[in-house]
Amino acid sequence: MDRQQPKSKFLKVKCKKCKNEQIIYNKAATVVKCLVCEAVLAEPTGGHANITTTVVEAME
Repeated sequence: MDRQQPKSKFLKVKCKKCKNEQIIYNKAATVVKCLVCEAVLAEPTGGHANITTTVVEAME
């Protein structure tokens, strides 16, 4: 029996403005801002969030 993998993931992203790295959810329901400089990192779309910065890696 095959187990389906979830389509949602946590992503390690790097802020384009201050280079801070943080982990965000790829289906964010609210605007996600950088913890250091408050630049917008992701915006909700009703499904997968619109990531507006650099994705460093997808966490498993």
